[in-house]
Amino acid sequence: MDNFDVTVDLSQIKVFFGRVQQAASGDFKKELELFLEGLGYEFLRILEDEIIRKKVIDTRLLLNSFQKGNENNVWIFNDGKLSLEVGTNVEYAAYVNDGHWTCKKGEIGRFVPGIWEGDKFIYQKGAKTGMYLKQQWVEGRHYWESALKIMETIYPKFLEAKLEEWLKKYFREFM
Repeated sequence: MDNFDVTVDLSQIKVFFGRVQQAASGDFKKELELFLEGLGYEFLRILEDEIIRKKVIDTRLLLNSFQKGNENNVWIFNDGKLSLEVGTNVEYAAYVNDGHWTCKKGEIGRFVPGIWEGDKFIYQKGAKTGMYLKQQWVEGRHYWESALKIMETIYPKFLEAKLEEWLKKYFREFM
């Protein structure tokens, strides 16, 4: 029986695992955090666009609350799980999105203090003037669901492009 010498070049495997180690050592995690933050900013932009597109009547408090750094904004990033939570602390945001009754259950109407400027009503707590609202359902504008639907449509494209970028950056020699 003849002996055969087999030579295996493991240099590519060593390079590959070196790249994996480099990516895992922090570079990739930092890039992933930036990517998530970018997604958060994109969602806020889409949300603001939907509030404007759906003609949500607002004093700009709601619209401005969907900006990172605004006191009414919710922007939570959990590093351990790499999760991002985006939202608003504006009390009436859910009513505008989901819809609401103009009065509490059992009330036939209520007085809302404020002033009229032309055909626009401006709420002013404690004002002696205002308007009387009869009990009725106000349909929600559903801007949140609309923004989520848009984000769900574009997210796969963002992720695919980002994954391709990361593969080229860390594993170019193997592609």
